Amino acid sequence: MPNGKVRFYDEDKGFGFIQGDDGQQVYLHASVLPADAEVGTGTRVEYSVAEGRRGPQALSVRVLDTPRLAKRNRKSADEMALIIEDLVKLLDGVGGRLKAGQYPERQASRKVATMLRHVADDFDV
Repeated sequence: MPNGKVRFYDEDKGFGFIQGDDGQQVYLHASVLPADAEVGTGTRVEYSVAEGRRGPQALSVRVLDTPRLAKRNRKSADEMALIIEDLVKLLDGVGGRLKAGQYPERQASRKVATMLRHVADDFDV
């Protein structure tokens, strides 16, 4: 079964197009999607192909990977600037302890790691 990415999908109209890994563009109709599937631009899918009235049409679609919605939930640049400034201050404190030969306590280390992951997620779009 071929794989590809959803190039375009309009949920209101119930159709879109898949760009196959082989370069072939395939029509995607809402009726061939699993009931609980959420697809959008960039969603990776596996599908079979049949020849329809207007060309190749996807059948038996299975969602493989949905892209992150980071852009939609992304903080504004002003908010991120404040977060980064606070994070730099926090990391300076951690760096001072490390220079003195001490790792932060386990709870503090987890807190810093969690904060770094969240900031990285906002940057990684």
